[in-house]
Amino acid sequence: MTTHSGLRAYLAVTIAYWAFMLTDGALRMLVLLHFHTLGFSAFSLAWLFLLYEFMGVITNLSAGWLAARYGLNSTLYAGLTLQVFALFALSQLPSDWTMVASLTFVMLAQGVSGVAKDLTKMSSKSAVKLLAPSEQGGLFKWVAILTGSKNAIKGLGFFLGAALLATLGFSTALIVMGAVLAVIGICVALTMPAGLPKGSRKTKFAQVWSKDANINRLSLARMFLFGARDVWFVVGIPVYFHSLLSNGTLEGDREAFFMIGGFMALWIIGYGAVQAWAPRLLQAGRRSEGWIVQAAHRWAGILTLVITLLFLVSLTNQAWLAPVLVVGLLLFGFVFAMNSALHSYLILAFTSQARVTLDVGFYYMSNASGRLIGTLLSGLSYQIGGLSLCLATAAAMACASWLAARWLAKAP
Repeated sequence: MTTHSGLRAYLAVTIAYWAFMLTDGALRMLVLLHFHTLGFSAFSLAWLFLLYEFMGVITNLSAGWLAARYGLNSTLYAGLTLQVFALFALSQLPSDWTMVASLTFVMLAQGVSGVAKDLTKMSSKSAVKLLAPSEQGGLFKWVAILTGSKNAIKGLGFFLGAALLATLGFSTALIVMGAVLAVIGICVALTMPAGLPKGSRKTKFAQVWSKDANINRLSLARMFLFGARDVWFVVGIPVYFHSLLSNGTLEGDREAFFMIGGFMALWIIGYGAVQAWAPRLLQAGRRSEGWIVQAAHRWAGILTLVITLLFLVSLTNQAWLAPVLVVGLLLFGFVFAMNSALHSYLILAFTSQARVTLDVGFYYMSNASGRLIGTLLSGLSYQIGGLSLCLATAAAMACASWLAARWLAKAP
C-alpha cells in the first residue's frame, strides 16, 4: 500500500470509528438516564448493559477470526450496520410495556449494540498495526491518536446523549442518531481505498487462542483495569450524582441530566486527550520496549493508590465529599488513560502482522470481560453498599491489574 492510500485508509477508518463512538456514548447516557427516571433500581440499570458487555466478550473472541477470514472491511461495515439497526430498534420501544418487558427488549437491543461496538473497535485497532509508519515511535503515536480521539468523541457522545434526552426525548434522539450514522457509514464505504487485508478462508477458529505469555498477561491486566473503571463509572457515579442534584421535578431532572452528562463527557474527553498525549509525555520515541513494559507496571500501581484513597475519602461522607470525588475521579481518569495507552501500544507491539486481528480480538475480549464484570459489580455494589462499596471494589480490581502487569516481560 502506498503512503497516500495508507493515509486515506487510516482517515476513513478513523472517521468511521469516531462516528460510531459518538453514538455509543450518547446511547449509554440516553438509556441510563431515561430508565433511571422511570424508576429502575441501580441493579436493574446494570442489567440493561450486561448483555451489551457479554456480547462484547463473545464478539471479540470471534471478531479477530472473522476479520482474518473475511477481511477488515467486512467487520468494520458490519459493526456500523448493526449499530444503526440497534438505534432504530430502541426508538420503537412501546411506552406502555411493563418494566420486565422493557428491560428484556432494551437488553436485547443493547446486545446488538455490543456486537457492533466490538466489531468496529477490533477492525479499527487492527488496521492501525497495518497502516502505521515503521519509524521509531510511529506505532505508539498512531495508536494513541486513534484511541485518544475516539475517547474524546465518546465523551462528547455522553453529553450529546444527555442533551438530546432533555431536548428531543428518548425515541426521537435515537432516530436522529441512527440516521446520521447510516449516512456517515455509506460515505465511508464509498470512499474507503483498497488495501486492507481481504482475509483468508484457511484461518481456523482455534487460532484465536494466543500462546504468547505476554499477550495473555497483558489481556489479564486489561480485564482488571477496565473492571476497576466500570465498577463505579457505569451505575455508581451517575446514580449517586443524580441523587444529589435532582429535586424530583421534571426541570430538576433536566438540569441534573446536563450536569451528569457534562461530568461524564469531561471525564471521557480528558481521558482521550491524555491517551493521545501519552507518547509525548512518556517520550516514547526514545524509549525501549522494556522500559514501556516497566512503565505499564508503575502506572498500574499509581492507579491502585489513587482509587484506594478515593475509597477512604468516601467513608467520611462530609459536605465536601462531592467536589473531592469530582477532582479525585478526574485524577483517576488521567492515570487510567496512561495505563490504557500503554496497554494499547503493547498489544500491537507484542503481536505480529500475521496474527494482528486474532491477538487484538483476544485482547479486547478481555477488555469486554472486564467491562462485563465491572458493570455487574457496579449495580450490585451500589445496591448493597452505595458509592463507597463501588470504590472499594474498584480498588481491589486495580490491585489485580497491577499484579498482572508485574508478570509482563519484554518480547523476544
